[in-house]
Order: sequence, then structure tokens, then C-alpha cells
Amino acid sequence: MVKIGIIGGSGLDDPRLLSDYFEKEVDTPFGRPSSKISCGKLNGVEICILARHGRKHEISPSKVNYRANIHALKILGCDYIIATSAVGSLREEIRSGDLVFLDQFIDFTKFRKNTFFEKYGEVVHSPMAEPFSKELRKILIENCNSLGFRFHEKATIVVVEGPRFSTKAESFMFRNLGCDVIGMTAFPEVALANELNIPYATVAMSTDYDCWKENEESVSFEMVLKTMKENADKVKKLLIEVIPKIANVNDDFIKDKIRTIANFPKPGIMFRDITTLLKDSEGMNRVIEILCNRYKDKKVNIVAGIESRGFIIGAILANKLGIGFVPIRKKGKLPHEVIREEYDLEYGKDSIEVHKDAINSGDNVLIIDDLIATGGTAVAAGNLIKKLGGNVVELAFVIELEDLGGRKKLENLGYDVFSVVKFEGE
Repeated sequence: MVKIGIIGGSGLDDPRLLSDYFEKEVDTPFGRPSSKISCGKLNGVEICILARHGRKHEISPSKVNYRANIHALKILGCDYIIATSAVGSLREEIRSGDLVFLDQFIDFTKFRKNTFFEKYGEVVHSPMAEPFSKELRKILIENCNSLGFRFHEKATIVVVEGPRFSTKAESFMFRNLGCDVIGMTAFPEVALANELNIPYATVAMSTDYDCWKENEESVSFEMVLKTMKENADKVKKLLIEVIPKIANVNDDFIKDKIRTIANFPKPGIMFRDITTLLKDSEGMNRVIEILCNRYKDKKVNIVAGIESRGFIIGAILANKLGIGFVPIRKKGKLPHEVIREEYDLEYGKDSIEVHKDAINSGDNVLIIDDLIATGGTAVAAGNLIKKLGGNVVELAFVIELEDLGGRKKLENLGYDVFSVVKFEGE
């Protein structure tokens, strides 16, 4: 299940956006985040809201523990982060109250911890050419348009240290540099999210013209708060609209990486080929990230992969989780003493095997394969684990063919089942 982190800016860190929410304290290797994190659901999607400046806006931009904030959302398993913030406009056309979807930043901060990789010998040069998620921005822009709000679909933000506002000389310099808006929080937030491979986007609200525009009052904190309060409902409406759609981003993205071949291996079959997913590093990273987030806290100590593609997914996942991997193979392929389990095919029977010493009594085992159709092989794999005294925590699949009844078969036997994406029909 997808989980979305929301980092609240001025006045938009409202946990009442959620139903049945609870507060969670999170410790990170970088200290405590700015606030307790409000966890709950919005339109059925799991949400974690963090108040960037603290619940009472008591933390100035330069004092925010950005690393702890982003790392806390990672610990909680957030797949995406949407940040909200106030910005000053450096362009005539970006009016007070307009929403702005940032696509680039220029960093003018001076004193902030801006990377997770600071230990001696831990040199990581993170790509940052396009720091804000294209996928998230596209969804936000489309829905902002349908809601009829004034918005700007791209903008370069210059991020300054704060907490003071600009001098006129600085404001004109930033305009001449090609910056469109100015703010105090987008960096290092977006860079840190990128380092942890969490797609990140900002819903920024223009609150003022900084101090460059003649015949306009120069920005003040009171002006920012007043504009944010007057326009906060727009951002809330946008979030409520987009969150269910963001929850489906992974599904659509991964499905697009899977090739469908008609009439293979026989007429009438739509074969779902994951070899195209396997060769796509971004797609595979997304699959493994989903699985890692699901199982990292489930006390699994062995991943068992079913031949053959289950070996690939399962071995990568086991390595990421820091636990062991066990292969479940077709008969006659394993060299040591085995136990065997038969299962029915459309015509006849087949069997799978596992080494007798692969599973210890009491092991918590995750069984994984690339696809579930009728579920016969998966049932046999579960039986093998049980025979050796293992506890099947769950059976996980990249693809589920919903119409073929495999999930129901497994659930009727008391197994929990998870699939990353679902396809209808064969």
C-alpha cells in the first residue's frame, strides 16, 4: 500500500486533513524531526503529516532539522513526499495567492546540513538535474487545472538562508539570475529526498512580491501568514483531490514496464512478460522499494523465491532487507537432500523442492514469485515451508492475474497475499 508524506508549510500542517489519525514520535540517526508525525488516512490512502516549523511555528528556516524530517518519513515508509510552502514572487505574472509547481532550485543557503553522506570515505555525488518529481508535478498540475485555480506549472526557486527577507539589491539580483520565486525551505529538503530516492514535489503558494516591485508593500511575516490563511483551502482541496491519484502512480508506472504478448504460449493467453521490467533500473527500483517498505518491519528472516523469476526478485529483496534467501526449485535441480511437494497442472502434475536444511523451525518466511495465476505453485511452496516448521508471513507477487482465482485459493488456506500490480484476464 502506498504511503504519502506531507510536509506542512505555513499554516498547512493540519492533521485534521486525516481521518482516525494518531501521533507518532520518530527518532532518527540525525535527531528528532520538527514535530510529532500525524499518521492516518485520507480518502483511503495512508498519510504522514510533518510540521516543518513545529506545531507552533517556533522553528526558523535555518534551524529546521531537514535531515531528521526526511529520514523520519523514510523510516515510516513514505513512498512520496508532497511539501507545501510559502514563496515570494519575482515575476509580475506570479500573483499573490497563485499556486506554483517548482521544477528547479538555486541554492543560496550557507549553514545547513544538506546531505546524508558526510562520513569520511562516504562520498556520494547525487544527480540533481531534475530534482522535483515529474510524475507528481504532472498530477498536481492536471488537478489544479481541473479545480480552476490560478497556477504556474514550472518555476525556478532561489532558496535563501533566512529568517530575514531580501534587500532590494538581492531581490533584483535574483530576478536577473532568472529565478521566478524566492523561499527559505525547498533546499535542502528536495535534495535530501532525492538522496533517499523518495519522489518529491512542492505545492508553493505565492504570498508577496518580495521587495523588488514598485508600488507594492515589501514582504513581511504578517503578510505571508495573512495570504496563506486566506488561500490555505485551495491547497487542502488540491491535496484531497490528488492523493488517491498519486497512490496509483506506482501501479501505472510499473505496468507500463511490463510487456504483454498475445497468444503466448497458446492462443487466447495474454502473457505478462517481466523481462522488460527486469532490464529497467527505475522500474525495478520502484518494485523493490515497495516490497522493502512493506516487509522491513514484519520480522521476516528468510525470503524464499520460486523458480525462476522469483529468484531474481527475491534475492534482490533479501539483500536489501539484510536477510537470507532460499531457492524453491523444480524437481531434480537441487544438489543436497530435499523435500518435495506436488501440485496439479492443467494436464498432469509437477513438483517443486527445497533443501531440508534451508528452513529452520520457527523461521518467518516470505515467499515470493513474479506472478500469481491459479496459485498451484504458490500453494505447494507454502506447504514446503510448513513441512520444515517455518511460518509463512505472506506470499508476494509482482503481478496478479485477478480473474484466475489464485489469491482466493491462497486466502482460503489462511495465507496472506500481496501483489504489486494487478491485471485482468489471462
